[in-house]
Amino acid sequence: MSDDPRPNCPNCEAPLADPRPRFCPACGQETNVRPPRLGEFLQQFGGAYLSTEGALWRTLRLLLTKPGELTAQYLAGRRKHYVLPLRLYLTISVVVLLLIRALGAVQMEAPGGTPPVVFDGGKQPSVQLDGFGARAGLKEGHFYCEGLPAWVCARLQRRLDHDREALVSQGRELGERFIANLGAAMFLLLPAFALALRGVYRNRRLHYTEHLVFALHVHAFWFLMLGVSLLPWSWPGNIAALAVPVYTLLAMRRVYGGRLWPRLLRAAVVSLLYGVTMLVAFALLGLWVALA
Repeated sequence: MSDDPRPNCPNCEAPLADPRPRFCPACGQETNVRPPRLGEFLQQFGGAYLSTEGALWRTLRLLLTKPGELTAQYLAGRRKHYVLPLRLYLTISVVVLLLIRALGAVQMEAPGGTPPVVFDGGKQPSVQLDGFGARAGLKEGHFYCEGLPAWVCARLQRRLDHDREALVSQGRELGERFIANLGAAMFLLLPAFALALRGVYRNRRLHYTEHLVFALHVHAFWFLMLGVSLLPWSWPGNIAALAVPVYTLLAMRRVYGGRLWPRLLRAAVVSLLYGVTMLVAFALLGLWVALA
């Protein structure tokens, strides 16, 4: 019999037989409860989160080798052996974003390669925010603001007038702050992608949440390709950039079916709508980072 004198289950208080069983017959919890050793704690984490009887690796293999099949399996009701869509997306996106922050591999850039924040040293430092058709900053002690709402210009001017040196010294941190909020921004963009899919595939009569499952799986793959692009060679990044549109088209074929040319047209519409939404969201994020 166990050294533990308690006759009942510590979890549900159900009476236990003598000799004490290893697991409670009522709730299934272990009956010999004690503080875990460090090795047991790591084993519990690895077993429950990384292994799950191979669910994560099985899911990743299917995600990478058969575009759209993971979504098709989920919509068909075969879900037990795979990681759920939201958990998969969050796991991959968090890991990749942590790698980006650790490597410092991403810089804030506007279309055309112009950095949206430029800091120029000197006795009268210049500060320039440039992106998406808007410009604001301080040049030789004079403030300018173009293409932005008046209240944004006013707030920027107050910050530059009262805290100019601090803003210049914080310039190097803006990229890191942008990346820190990128995960939340992408998560909020997911519903927009699913909404665009629902719009172009209204004839499929799928629920919005079914389009959302597809969006989660596709974005999980996109984040994996972003992780590949962090490798210290150019060719993996080129392959990843090519894989994103090809994979997405193949996934759309498996999940939604249809002929090639209508699918290409639908993909173009979704890309346009989502691209515009993403540009606006990133512009607002960059502005928020600069103003916060």
